[in-house]
Amino acid sequence: MTTATLITINPISRLEGHGKVTVHLDDHGEVDEAFFHITQFRGYEYFCHGRPFEEMPIITQRICGICPVSHHLASVKACDAICGVQIPETAGMLRELLHMGQYIQSHALHFFHLASPDLLLGWDSDPAKRNVIGVIEAAPELARRGIRLRKFGQDIIAALGGKKVHPVFAVPGGVTHALSESARNQLLAGFEEAFQTAHTALAIIQGWIDQNMADVQVFANFPSHYAALVDAQGRLQLYDGFLRVKGHAGDILAQFESRQYLDFIGEHVEPWSYMKFPFFKDQGYPEGCYRVGPLARLNAADAMGTPQADAALKLYRKIAKTNLKGASLMYHYARMIELLYALEKAQALLSDKRICAKEVRTTAAPAHAEGVGIIEAPRGILIHHYGVDDFGTINKVNLIVATGHNNIAMNRAVTRVAKEYIRNGEIREGILNRIEGAIRCYDPCLSCATHALGQMQMILQVIDAAGQCIHQTAR
Repeated sequence: MTTATLITINPISRLEGHGKVTVHLDDHGEVDEAFFHITQFRGYEYFCHGRPFEEMPIITQRICGICPVSHHLASVKACDAICGVQIPETAGMLRELLHMGQYIQSHALHFFHLASPDLLLGWDSDPAKRNVIGVIEAAPELARRGIRLRKFGQDIIAALGGKKVHPVFAVPGGVTHALSESARNQLLAGFEEAFQTAHTALAIIQGWIDQNMADVQVFANFPSHYAALVDAQGRLQLYDGFLRVKGHAGDILAQFESRQYLDFIGEHVEPWSYMKFPFFKDQGYPEGCYRVGPLARLNAADAMGTPQADAALKLYRKIAKTNLKGASLMYHYARMIELLYALEKAQALLSDKRICAKEVRTTAAPAHAEGVGIIEAPRGILIHHYGVDDFGTINKVNLIVATGHNNIAMNRAVTRVAKEYIRNGEIREGILNRIEGAIRCYDPCLSCATHALGQMQMILQVIDAAGQCIHQTAR
């Protein structure tokens, strides 16, 4: 979905997965419509049929190598619901710690590797340098600190699950093993530098927003609903909580338990994309557009619930107010506040003596025919819904991932950016990069959303009013 120059320099397109963008121009060379097409086939929901339900936390995390922990935990929560068990307190703490490790590594990866080339080097900078290598050359110490911060999150995952990617840790009823005192102490030693890097990143994005306010105000800025998990007091929750849908004006449209999600969320299908389009049922499709992820969480929650993140949220809201509440570029700012939150939560969990307790699992047989697990993945709400027969064999699977929830919004974002920057058919490389950047704000994981089979091209096309392709770049 990138320009040939950008793709040639960076073999990854600064998002996970494959897709294409088509921009349709009218007779005057102005943008009529733009579409974000997902060209991958979805299959996970079907080939899991017939598997024992307890295998699902291992199987489904193979959907992705970037956010496997999120699938691992959403899946095991669905399995807990099938068993009807309340897991031990320490097991819950360890799962949440694993989740915070995922947030730290994922948010650090996106900011320092995927978003920073645009933010630090500029939308119109030389494509040969506008990539992670260019960032390393321009700001070597910052790049190194970003790499170490991501590694710190991965170290948390590895300390619990045995490896940085696709851990084996959460099981129905709890976790496989306790955390040792030595492992806890080793992890606690890494927070000083991690906090310093997080605050540096927060200062960078705050300064960038201030210096580029004119762009922020027009760059894919539109109203929508916002969905996120919150606790009973309305504070942000990433592992568990109520699912809240809040309107753009700040009114709470719905707040419900995870098992009720089908009463509020519908899914629409378009012929030009393999990814479904979830929508808020009360408004229907496409008016029921809602967003998930960092921007949505900060808009939906009343507070963060940790001191440093709450202080950062206060300044964020002072800057955002009403006119930037729906600005897609504010995702980058919100993501760094969440990074701070994840570090605070992880440090608090590791500082609690109960984190090393030995009671970490309750065993039980299947007690219910269905189970729903919802978690806040770094990119937004992740839903795993399973059905089983009397023997605990999977006979139904429904997965709605964060990128899917954002599908309507991402299409609106590329349309807004294309209309704002393309004039009289002028198609500069930097403009195409901005269209890509609208999608990167959401940090989409297309492999999660569509469960790819094989390698498919990533194509960006510009089509004139007669339906002729006048510009195409392909990976």
